[in-house]
Amino acid sequence: MGYSTCLIIGVGVSVEALVGKVEAETSVLVAALVSVAVPIAMSDVFDGYERQYCEISASLSRMCTSAAQLDGEKKKQKVSEIKSGIDDAENLIRKMDLEARSLQPSIKAGLLAKLREYKSDLNNLKSELKRITNPNPNQAAREELLESGMADTLAASADQKGRLLMSTERLNHSTERIKEGRRTMLETEELGVSILQDLHQQRQSLLHAHGTLHGVDDNIGKSRKVLSAMSRRMDRNKWIIGGIIAALVLAVLVILYFKLVR
Repeated sequence: MGYSTCLIIGVGVSVEALVGKVEAETSVLVAALVSVAVPIAMSDVFDGYERQYCEISASLSRMCTSAAQLDGEKKKQKVSEIKSGIDDAENLIRKMDLEARSLQPSIKAGLLAKLREYKSDLNNLKSELKRITNPNPNQAAREELLESGMADTLAASADQKGRLLMSTERLNHSTERIKEGRRTMLETEELGVSILQDLHQQRQSLLHAHGTLHGVDDNIGKSRKVLSAMSRRMDRNKWIIGGIIAALVLAVLVILYFKLVR
C-alpha cells in the first residue's frame, strides 16, 4: 500500500453497529454481547498498530524524498533516522501479524491481506533507502531484486506456516473427537456388559423359579393323590357305618317283635 492509502487509513476506522430485536433470555443476550465485544476489542489493538505504522510510513516517505536532495553529514544523519524509522515500522508489522493471527478466521483473513500490503510498502521504503545510500544504480537494482525475492519467500513461508498451524489445529480437533468417540464406545461397552450380566442373573432367577414351579406341581400331584385316597376311605367308612346302623335297627325291630308276640 502506498503513502496515500496509509493516510486514508490513518484518518480512522468507523464502526457501525446494527442492533435488532432480541427475544431471548438475559443470559443468552449477555453471552452474545461478550462474544461480539471480544473480537472488536482485539481488532482495536490492531487498528492502533495500523495507525502508528501509517504515520511512520508517511514520515519515512517524506524523509526519503528530502534525503535524496542532501549531501554529506546531513544526508548521513537523515539516513540514520530513516533506518531507525524502518526498524520501528518492522516492529509494528510484527505486532500486527501476531495480533491478526490471534483473531477469529473471518477477521484474520482481511487483516493478513492488509499486512501483505504493508510489508510490500515497507520493502519499497527499504529499496528507496538503498537507492539513496548506494551511488551504484546496478548494485542497488540487484539488492532490490534480492530484497524483493526474500520478501516473497518470507511471505510464502508465513502463509505456509499459517496453513500448517490451521492443519495442526484441525488435526488436534479430529484427535479430540476420536478420543471422545473412543470414550463413548468404552462407556457403551461397559453398559452393554452390565446389561448382559443383569440379563444372565434374571435368566438364572427364571430358571430357579421354573424349577420351583415344577417341584410345586409334583407336590400338588402327590397331595391330590392323598386327598383322593382319603376320600375313598371316607366313602368306604360311610358305607360301613351305614351298614352297622341298618343292622342295629333291624336287630332292634326283631327284638321288639318277639317281645310283642309273647
